[in-house]
Amino acid sequence: MISKTLSSAVLGVDAYIVDVEVDIAMGLPQFTTVGLPDGAVRESKERVRSAIKNCGYGFPARRITVNLAPADIKKDGSYFDLPISLGIISAANQGMFYDLDNYLILGELSLDGKVKPIKGALPAAISARKNKLKGIILPKQNAKEAAVVKGIDVYPVSSLHDVVGFFSRKSTLKKEEVDIDSFFKQNEKYDVDFKDVKGQQHAKRALEVAASGSHNVLMIGSPGTGKTMIARRIPTILTDISFEEALETSKIYSVTGLLPKNSSFISQRPFRSPHHTISDAGLIGGGAIPRPGEVSLAHNGVLFLDELPEFKKNVIEVLRQPVEDGKVTISRATTSITYPSDFMLVSAMNPCPCGYLGDRKKECTCTPIQVQRYRSKVSGPLLDRFDIHVEVPSVDYKDLADNKEIEGSKAIRKRVNEAREVQQRRFKDHHIFSNSQMFPALRKKFCNPNKDCHKLLETAIDKLGLSARAYDRILKVSRTIADLDKSESIKTIHISEAIQYRSLDRVVI
Repeated sequence: MISKTLSSAVLGVDAYIVDVEVDIAMGLPQFTTVGLPDGAVRESKERVRSAIKNCGYGFPARRITVNLAPADIKKDGSYFDLPISLGIISAANQGMFYDLDNYLILGELSLDGKVKPIKGALPAAISARKNKLKGIILPKQNAKEAAVVKGIDVYPVSSLHDVVGFFSRKSTLKKEEVDIDSFFKQNEKYDVDFKDVKGQQHAKRALEVAASGSHNVLMIGSPGTGKTMIARRIPTILTDISFEEALETSKIYSVTGLLPKNSSFISQRPFRSPHHTISDAGLIGGGAIPRPGEVSLAHNGVLFLDELPEFKKNVIEVLRQPVEDGKVTISRATTSITYPSDFMLVSAMNPCPCGYLGDRKKECTCTPIQVQRYRSKVSGPLLDRFDIHVEVPSVDYKDLADNKEIEGSKAIRKRVNEAREVQQRRFKDHHIFSNSQMFPALRKKFCNPNKDCHKLLETAIDKLGLSARAYDRILKVSRTIADLDKSESIKTIHISEAIQYRSLDRVVI
């Protein structure tokens, strides 16, 4: 007797339908799973056998073959337990089941038949809607995550009994519904604010420009000047995340199992800050079956690399592709997967090994050779990918002791939103969303400086020895500064400010 149920598996950040076919035939008792299952899928036979018996159903002492189609894609994870169990019960004629081929079924089983949570519920629900199924049945703990997807009925279950009762029409399941607006309202408030940052007006201005145009930022300053503190407040001045962006980011967190327990949806722009001991696979993604890395977990948010020169050189060099392309491709012998990685890169570093080069309060003890060797850990091509280099000096006591009201994140975000609206109107026909994404033709069209600006740029490039990419960055940042200034054209004052944000090009050791 053959039975067929529908499940799904994840490839990258998207899910695809898997036909779970169960055949029970005469012969010696045997349980075989085919269709490129990994270890977790092969081990499901023991969980399935115990769950079926402990729920009071008979486990057939015959030859059982389970096929997971398509058979040419490797399957991993434990979410096939529930559809396999249901298929065995159905194929053994232990009841009349209806509509098995109209519902997507996912769930890991414990030995007593309870259904345990899984990874990838959100992309599975999207796949079910795309394939026009009636609904999706999955663990209770994943129901809110899947219910975010409108146009598909989501039925949470707690045990194998619930699923058997539903398909045999002996019981019903209650649909899960969520209020998406409530997710965004819960996360409107941040625990941090730019009100907490005293002094550092130049750095805060630079980050406002960066947020307005989605420019990458490198902060240089002595230890204790507030570089990390400032960086952690950047998400509070970014534009509010849209539903589409939140859905993209939530899919990545769903397949990695990193969705917060108290929230089944990422409704704030993510902020990722990996330690400098991270490997290239941890940063970019990897594994036998490629998984997303930190660059993908920061999608639509901020990736902060503190103490940039302390990262292994091969690790930070692999950032080039995701920074430029907004995606990262991981190739293995059996597959090649592309993950989204459109993030704002923010880094911080000391000016020298001891950290006090140029500091007004402490003397630097490093030799020029040591400083040069320290800075050479970050290659020139990578430095060029930072649109803005900003110095973060030590804060004076009078700024620390000053109790006057400091401008908060809300006011800064208002200006950022206004600048982004200008850019959205400008690029509405070009499929980009910010000034940092302008390709050469658009830069030529929208960043056309006048004669005075050209003279200033020529002087700066001749004296500083800027690369062609640095010239491109200056023009893009100038365009953002002009947008903040509500200016249609780029003026010399905008070019001058943008040139100031190339501090590593200006410093001569």
